[in-house]
This record gives sequence, structure tokens and C-alpha cells, in this order.
Amino acid sequence: MNLEELRDHCLEKPGVSEGFPFGEDTLVFKVGGKIFLLTGLEQGDRFNVKCDPELAIELRERYTEVQPGYHMNKKMWNTVLMTGTLTRKQLLDMVDHSYEQVVKSLPKKIQAEITGATQ
Repeated sequence: MNLEELRDHCLEKPGVSEGFPFGEDTLVFKVGGKIFLLTGLEQGDRFNVKCDPELAIELRERYTEVQPGYHMNKKMWNTVLMTGTLTRKQLLDMVDHSYEQVVKSLPKKIQAEITGATQ
């Protein structure tokens, strides 16, 4: 998977915005104003995603391409390399999990606005 495919996948999700709040090299994707993925454009072969803490440890133990989040809270963030043995599906599943983790942490009203659900 490449950076453009990653970007397209993120932008397909409801309520997602992209920006460069940390400088022109770091592309950040947010939902409900909260970050769920960021990636450096210079390297372009890795991204950081939020993860359930227990799953984060499990993924790090299982795959060498999954490491504690670089410059992030190591308990809840993983850095994922897109250059190894992980399949496109595995990578996208990690992105989806991160998005879901952030959405479920948002206030119910914002969740409803994002999903289009009525309260």
C-alpha cells in the first residue's frame, strides 16, 4: 500500500478532515476534531494510528512492522510500517480500528452527526 491509497481510505470515512497542524511534512487525519492517523510525507512508508492498549501490545508482539507510536503515547498509539509483510487488508484494518476508537470516544451528539444517526 502506498501513501495515496492510505489517504484515499481515510478520506472515504464519514466526518474525516485532513490537515498539516504540525508542519508541512506531517499529514494528519481527524474525525470530530481528534486525530486518528498521522503520517510523515518525507518517508511515506509508515503511519501512526490509535489502538486499544491490549491490542496494541498484541500487534507489536506479532508483527515487527508494528512498533510503539513514534512521538506518541506508547500505550495507545502504534507506528505501522507499510514496507513489510502486512497485507493491505491488515493495514486498512488498523486504520479502521483507529478511526472507530476515536469516534467512540467522542460525545454522542458528535457521533450522531458523523454517522448520520438520529438520537
